[in-house]
Amino acid sequence: MISVLATYENQINVLSEFLEDFPDTDEPVWILGACYNIKTMKAELLSDVRSRLWFTYRKKFSPIGGTGPSSDAGWGCMLRCGQMILAQALLCRHLGRDWRWDPEKHQPKEYHRILHCFLDKKDSCYSIHQMAQMGVGEGKSVGEWYGPNTVAQVLKKLALFDDWNPLAVYVSMDNTVVLEDIKKQCLQPGLESRPRAGPCGRSEVSVSGQSCSEGQGRHQSQGPLDWRPLLLVIPLRMGINNINPVYIQALKECFKMPQSCGVLGGKPNLAYYFIGVIDDELIYLDPHTTQQAVESESGIAVDDQSYHCQRTPHRMKITSLDPSVALGFFFGSEEDFDSWCNLVQQELLKKNNLRMFELVEKHPSHWPPFVPPTKPEVQTTGAEFIESPDKLFESEDEFEILNV
Repeated sequence: MISVLATYENQINVLSEFLEDFPDTDEPVWILGACYNIKTMKAELLSDVRSRLWFTYRKKFSPIGGTGPSSDAGWGCMLRCGQMILAQALLCRHLGRDWRWDPEKHQPKEYHRILHCFLDKKDSCYSIHQMAQMGVGEGKSVGEWYGPNTVAQVLKKLALFDDWNPLAVYVSMDNTVVLEDIKKQCLQPGLESRPRAGPCGRSEVSVSGQSCSEGQGRHQSQGPLDWRPLLLVIPLRMGINNINPVYIQALKECFKMPQSCGVLGGKPNLAYYFIGVIDDELIYLDPHTTQQAVESESGIAVDDQSYHCQRTPHRMKITSLDPSVALGFFFGSEEDFDSWCNLVQQELLKKNNLRMFELVEKHPSHWPPFVPPTKPEVQTTGAEFIESPDKLFESEDEFEILNV
């Protein structure tokens, strides 16, 4: 069944190559918080899209778990989209939103460290191997399809084992972002003294041979409490079978925010990574292309040509979107987070009677107490660890219906 589905998906991808280019319109194009005029800035727009890390199906990697599948074709599309949204957060943290990939130029060492985190092998921190095995703790068998909420929970847990990136991943519950909980998780003393490891959390030496703790000081704040860079993921269900039109404008506004890290979603059993919007169409990167797994040893730069989509990105009508999505935002500083909160209040909450999600100052009294997640004191890469405290809101079937 998986092989049949993979063949069908690849046929869809081939047909999509014949879709029209960007329309000749005066409407602005928004890509992860950046605005472009398609008539005068098309080259800059395509350069921006091409610079996003593009993770697709791969084949002929080492079997997952030693005896499992050696390809994720037909089932791993949402996992690949989860990799893309996390990779975007890491690119923003280490290289900045304005960084652009140029295949003719040498890439910075941080870029190669990030890529190493996602290579298709068991000792890469965010590999398909680690994600699929961590998903077992979320009730998903290896080879089973994921929804946006489940992949967000997997990313949250795997981030605990990444000793190179002090990245916090906060997954909102019940359509509610709790400011008190985020500040508690992200404002921590002494981050700069935290021990560092290699790009996959397993080695003390980076790709360039430089200790990963070197050069980190410039990313740390100087106050008594350091802000831990944050990837905020907000799982939502914006309807029952189709997206409710009342949420479309609010969804479009999310892509205009400078902190936008994209949206996980798609169609039933077809996951896409949405990175922008033009008029009433969403722009997305499609993981449904099966490529050969890339081999790369630690300390060697990755052959990265296949990790960037070098063609015009795909588009789809917003009304065709499945209502189950997850919004992503990255905050490199506390000021960045506070600015986003003000934007949400002004652009989303005050202008819409039916809200996509809520911002609340204090932790709801009827919820279980919030305890910032910490790395377990076990010798493991993370795939064997199964965490249980917040299972209450983690099922794909437990979304609150925003409106019927």
